[in-house]
Amino acid sequence: MTSVIPIQNLNCGGCAITIISKLEEILTITNVSVSVESSSVQFDASNQEDITTVKNKLKSIGYPSIDQGNSILSKAKSFVSCATGKLSN
Repeated sequence: MTSVIPIQNLNCGGCAITIISKLEEILTITNVSVSVESSSVQFDASNQEDITTVKNKLKSIGYPSIDQGNSILSKAKSFVSCATGKLSN
């Protein structure tokens, strides 16, 4: 099943690179893509538990879904994740 999660703090391609690399570590999801224009992540998952796992991973790296809180800590994490993504490119 294809899932789309609208997220917060997504600003650029550097952010997208980090998000994709971190989500590809989750072996139970496939076909990860990020849309900077719509601030969303799309992927294929087999069940709701996988979607929850993705949301938790996104929050841990600073890109919470729109239904989760967006604290100063999340914003700081996304800034670091963005810089990491830009440097790895």
